[in-house]
Amino acid sequence: MRHQTKKHTLGKAQDQRKALLRSLATELFVHGEITTTLARAKALKPYAEKIITLAKKGDLNSIRTASKYIYNKETGEFMTFNKKTGEYVDAVADGKDENLKKTSQTVLRKLFVVIGKKYAEQKGGYTRIYHLPPRRGDASEMALIQLV
Repeated sequence: MRHQTKKHTLGKAQDQRKALLRSLATELFVHGEITTTLARAKALKPYAEKIITLAKKGDLNSIRTASKYIYNKETGEFMTFNKKTGEYVDAVADGKDENLKKTSQTVLRKLFVVIGKKYAEQKGGYTRIYHLPPRRGDASEMALIQLV
């Protein structure tokens, strides 16, 4: 019997499902919100919240574990790295201070520097799902999932 083994299969094989959730989570962290089907949004919610919980810890093991669950692509934005303290800062360097270095922002850096610090005091419920009107082509239930 399959007691307590409920999971959102999304009608896909395990490798396809993992790849789909990984790409959806990556885009959620890049953009802050995405529009997808309701079933995918419901499957993404616990997946993304586990990754944000890892980002709140912020240690090396959490970084390595989170890198397994998201694609670490560049977002097209920049962050500032303080050479003195060895930490990333939200603001972009203007080039006047020799201790500050402008680096490209990746999803993993954004997750641990921006999103992890944003939810440091919150105990859970980092995402929210809004129901949208059905998709025009096939009348599939659509949803907007966003970071709170």
